[in-house]
Amino acid sequence: MIKVGIVGATGYAGVELVRLLQSHPDAEITGISSVSYEGKSISEVYPNLYGICDDTLEAEDKLIEKSDVIFASLPHGLSEKLAKKCVEKGVKLIDLGADFRLDSAEEYTKWYGKTYEEKQLHEKSVYVIPELMRAEYKGQPIIGNPGCYPTSIALGLAPLMKSGLTKDDGIVIDSKSGVTGAGRGLADNTHYPNCNEAFSPYKVAAHRHTPEIEQTLSKLAGKKVNVTFVPHLLPVNRGIISTIYASLTAQVSAAELHALYEKFYAREKFVRVLPLGKVANLRDVKYSNYCDISVHADEHTGRAVIVSAIDNMVKGAAGQAIQNMNIMFGLKEDCGLDFVPPAF
Repeated sequence: MIKVGIVGATGYAGVELVRLLQSHPDAEITGISSVSYEGKSISEVYPNLYGICDDTLEAEDKLIEKSDVIFASLPHGLSEKLAKKCVEKGVKLIDLGADFRLDSAEEYTKWYGKTYEEKQLHEKSVYVIPELMRAEYKGQPIIGNPGCYPTSIALGLAPLMKSGLTKDDGIVIDSKSGVTGAGRGLADNTHYPNCNEAFSPYKVAAHRHTPEIEQTLSKLAGKKVNVTFVPHLLPVNRGIISTIYASLTAQVSAAELHALYEKFYAREKFVRVLPLGKVANLRDVKYSNYCDISVHADEHTGRAVIVSAIDNMVKGAAGQAIQNMNIMFGLKEDCGLDFVPPAF
């Protein structure tokens, strides 16, 4: 049985880890931590867990002593020190924040305003979107768990990037996220009167996930890829839907594009390529680890239009982190993640 500690357990991604791990047959939560609520039980903070998980929130150092792996669900800039403690104790770490996502320290400073303080740790870490990069995990003690927007976009574009069918420029990504993507912290744009019955873009062409998106797509394409990325805030709790427009190097029919995607993801349980003519909908992946992809061709303009839908709290955060834990410990990737999305 894998002993799991969760640091930042009262954040949205942290409590989603608590929820999902209740169903994992080969892992048990041995400790949870929260600076804001230390000394309280997590069911006091989230009453839905009453009688299911009533664990007391402890200091993070106590968790390291009794865990095989730590999930860090923390704001950027806080995971490096925790990772150092874990590595020194022989404990593995999966970081749901941004500290181990970017290869370039300069890009991290540019987009996050902080520096890598423990540079040697980054040589012991690996960034893993399981369906695309599982082979890159070779026993490293630290996994950088991908961001929610980058996950939906990379899975949506990977077959095209690997095929060489896309032009070097002109990729436009229009993504929409539920309000949980902003975390529990208070902000004006997520205040109920401002986001309810409203819909607008934010951080236009300036979102912090842009370098992560471009880093992943460049690796898939084998060359530098730049994108235009515009996120929007949806007045719903959870879910991400990304509509991606890519100019093609050759005339390709919708049927040919669909066949490319079906072949690419034929063995991937958690990526569902929808039948031709269907359109991905975030409702159909809610509370699950699935990514639904629909493939469309705009033959008039020579563009592919790809629609990718995930639950930002599961496949975009906690579910993918558990999938990465399963890879880390040699378990089946769907272990503890075999949830059927609700019909409504």
